[in-house]
Amino acid sequence: MNKKSLSQLQIVLSKGDFAVTAECGPPRGSDPGVISKKAELLKGYVDAVNVTDNQTAIVRMSSITACTHLLQMGLEPVMQMVTRDRNRIALQSDIMGAYSLGIKNILCLSGDHQSFGSQPDAMNVFDIDSIQLIHAVRAMREEGKDMSGFDLKEPPRMFIGAAANPFADPFEYRVIRLAKKIDAGVDFIQTQCVYNLDRFKEWIKMAREEGLTEKAHILAGVTPLKSAGMAKYMAEKVAGMDVPESVIKRMASVPKEKCPEEGIKLCVETIAELREIKDVHGVHIMAIEWEEKVGEVVKAAGLLPRPEPT
Repeated sequence: MNKKSLSQLQIVLSKGDFAVTAECGPPRGSDPGVISKKAELLKGYVDAVNVTDNQTAIVRMSSITACTHLLQMGLEPVMQMVTRDRNRIALQSDIMGAYSLGIKNILCLSGDHQSFGSQPDAMNVFDIDSIQLIHAVRAMREEGKDMSGFDLKEPPRMFIGAAANPFADPFEYRVIRLAKKIDAGVDFIQTQCVYNLDRFKEWIKMAREEGLTEKAHILAGVTPLKSAGMAKYMAEKVAGMDVPESVIKRMASVPKEKCPEEGIKLCVETIAELREIKDVHGVHIMAIEWEEKVGEVVKAAGLLPRPEPT
């Protein structure tokens, strides 16, 4: 694979630099100005920007289109793709189309079930799962073939990512699930947001002992908290989240108007600890609809300047 075909995120990680990615949620509408505004807030602070794919099963501007808007503004996108809404024909078609537009990173996901979204009566697809999607993207890239075995004239050479949750139960299965994704062809992993550092350290230790951290880059997820209520809601209502009581108490101990500041301080402290953990290769900052704080977090965490695009 020649250097021109590599994504900026791939180059940063391959050099051993500590990568920084963020998220951009497309609008519930067709106004490209929403993407432009978010892009301006993130530009210069991150190496790549994840673009969600109808997150929480709510209809939004397509991930491919939003990624293209980011490219036009000089930012590198990571196209999220869920298997909930497309069969294998549409998935492969969209991957080839995205690559033809200059999109070089993909994050393969199953997607939130439609029952949690704004149109719960919608029919899902789930023709293949996220691990099968990872395998398909790798086969297209390395073998130059689609899932039917047809030779592709210009294969999409995507840098392949997936999500991992170190905090869901059963805990022992977390590393097994990670191994399946890496075996399928993942190049990088972005994790659920980290608040319980002890459990995260145990998870990455188990992954290291299985040799998994040598096969894929691990980017730890972080989310700055806006309030004690947000921390409590995530702890009690969001599946797979692990927000320790100590974090909730810390957020509740400051005046309401100081909570955003305290949440950012906590996020910066978490990043500092993550940087000290062996085999953590970067952070993924999930601050959807709070993009204006990403630069503040990155600067305070000492993650500037970012490597220049090559």
